[in-house]
Amino acid sequence: MDQLDETIHQPVRLKIMAALKALPNREAIEFVRLRAIVGATEGNLGAHLTTLEKCGYVEITKDFVGKKPRTRIAMTPSGRRAFERYVDYLRGILDGSA
Repeated sequence: MDQLDETIHQPVRLKIMAALKALPNREAIEFVRLRAIVGATEGNLGAHLTTLEKCGYVEITKDFVGKKPRTRIAMTPSGRRAFERYVDYLRGILDGSA
């Protein structure tokens, strides 16, 4: 990777990707929990998730628990690879090897 992934580099999206990377592979987190971790408003978080979903970095599933709607987000394998490349690039900058 010779440049930063601008999609991930945006601060809120970086927080989203870091939170999802901390989960076991393909495990999802509920929207409400992710919003609390990231510290974003519902609308702001939703907009950033749409951007990440369009890039194929996250998968969003909606279902119901009883009659209550639930939205869950998981990092895709492509998103995991992109985030790992992003982190490797940053490490290269910090180590002086980039």
